[in-house]
Amino acid sequence: MEISGKMKIIVVGTRGIPGISGGVETHCEELYPRLVEHFSCDVTITTRRQYIISNKSSFNGVKLKPLYAPYNSKTEAIIHTILGVFYAWRQKPDILHIHAIGPSLVTPLARMMGMKVVMTHHGPDYNRAKWGKLAKIVLRFGEKMGARYAHHIIVISQLIADIIAEKYGRTDTTLIYNGVAIPEKTASTGYLSSLGLQPGKYMIGVGRFVEEKGFHDLIDAHSKLEDKSMQLVLVGDADHETTYSQNLKKKARNNGVVLTGYIKGKPLQEIFSHARLFVIPSYHEGLPITLLEALAYGLDILASDIPANRELGLHKEDYFATGDIDQLASALKHKLQQGKPHDYSSLLKKYNWDAISDQTWEVYKKAASLP
Repeated sequence: MEISGKMKIIVVGTRGIPGISGGVETHCEELYPRLVEHFSCDVTITTRRQYIISNKSSFNGVKLKPLYAPYNSKTEAIIHTILGVFYAWRQKPDILHIHAIGPSLVTPLARMMGMKVVMTHHGPDYNRAKWGKLAKIVLRFGEKMGARYAHHIIVISQLIADIIAEKYGRTDTTLIYNGVAIPEKTASTGYLSSLGLQPGKYMIGVGRFVEEKGFHDLIDAHSKLEDKSMQLVLVGDADHETTYSQNLKKKARNNGVVLTGYIKGKPLQEIFSHARLFVIPSYHEGLPITLLEALAYGLDILASDIPANRELGLHKEDYFATGDIDQLASALKHKLQQGKPHDYSSLLKKYNWDAISDQTWEVYKKAASLP
């Protein structure tokens, strides 16, 4: 198939951009403006209206198309994606790019409508503790539909590539990692002061307030430290308030933990720039962008030993046994007393967003040329 003029790409499966919390959202915010800039393609991201605070119709060359989605964690993704597929069908794109396995449930529908489908598998979301039995069945089926019917599959880790190969026999996936933008540290401390924090006197955990992120373990481990001068800061919140998120916030306040809520831009830059330690106690991840960001800031790292975190190949002392609060507390004490950040600058080279945009473009060209 020959593409005349600009390649047209429509993206579904994300809440939207810019400035919306989430791994898929950060991925899209970094990737698609680069594709537009480097390859002069026409990219439209379908967004969920309730998450978009700006009425802008574009972001850094990427078109934004707000569509209805119910504000409900169980149905908003699939309803929004179905509407996105029908929108895409009317626009006649060269590529429909579906992100994540839940939205990939509609892959057969998109194929029936004659579209070329690229799917990015961001992780086996059915392993997340927040989902009930029915939701996990739906997510597994979404993964199956994406694996069987997508023209091309992008995976963000070797672990996911192995899952797709073993379960569905798809050995033609393309491994394209998540990326990280190398940040500039800031000397500013105004936001820290507003929170009562001092540079180098706090550790951070960053993410959504859902059970699989393990922040309850981090609070418990931090409370075991004899030295109470090192504060714990949790950056994030819940997209949809749950009993777990409410209990986590109560637990955090009772233990003197600083809660920032969702922050972006300069406040987040300050928090990362002056932190003593970054901790990711997750039970489940795809390839955590927040961990890559912490490495890019040169922070000392302490990560649970789940496969997704181990795939980065950090030093042995940077890991602890997932869910083991006593070991986490011991590791925190060791890090704070003796730990020094390792130099991971060479490791970060393969998580370069410009290289990732080049690799994604090659996938698009291959998929668009299929009969």
